[in-house]
Amino acid sequence: MSLLELDSVDKIFGGLHAVRGVSLKIEAGSIFGLIGPNGAGKTTLFNVITGVYTPEHGSIRFEGKPITGLRPAEIAARGVARTFQNIRIFKTMTVEENVMVAGHHLHTASLFDALVRSRRYERDERALRERARELLKILALEDLAQEAAGSLPYGSQRRLEIARALMLSPKLLLLDEPAAGMNSQEARALNEQIRFLRKELGLTVVLVEHNMAVVMNVCETIHVVDHGETIAEGAPAAIRADAGVLAAYLGEAPEEALS
Repeated sequence: MSLLELDSVDKIFGGLHAVRGVSLKIEAGSIFGLIGPNGAGKTTLFNVITGVYTPEHGSIRFEGKPITGLRPAEIAARGVARTFQNIRIFKTMTVEENVMVAGHHLHTASLFDALVRSRRYERDERALRERARELLKILALEDLAQEAAGSLPYGSQRRLEIARALMLSPKLLLLDEPAAGMNSQEARALNEQIRFLRKELGLTVVLVEHNMAVVMNVCETIHVVDHGETIAEGAPAAIRADAGVLAAYLGEAPEEALS
């Protein structure tokens, strides 16, 4: 059974068909790429999957159960976490606090416990801090834990968003342009971090990404959309050589365009 399955999904804004009849299946434990030119409908698909938008037609199933039309919080509670194309961090909070704030669902303490700083509250806070530090270490941010999040370089802020998403203990992690703003060394490190998350945390990862070096090196299956429609799906080598994909990106383009 596929972990996530979209069947003939449509999303329409006024007269604009942002997503048109997209179907895809993502197997548990895979690293799956979703690519396409600017405006192709990639982020709209993420928003449909996570409940930000409700599709006009089609269905979405997660672990074999329908999630179409559920609220974002309900979908997150089922095990779907995401990052955003535009970074959404609390800039004046520390890096560690930014990660901890996403773990509120792990609290067992009551509001009264928080007000009086009871032992239960203190125990919850210690557990959250330990979990946050584990995730910051995985994303190579542990040395920056006490820095203000807004002072971090752009690439580090991207990794912070990933760490925060992981506090939800997801089964499926959707990454929207995680390599944006990263230099080549940071992007290579991101590849290893994504593989680590799959291997050590058992995550399934889907990424929207314009950095083709990242996509081609880390993804096992790539789904390509253009103008809201699927134009190709397959292994990186097949996508790299697909004439329709090359035309969608650059018109008459050499294979090196997707290298």
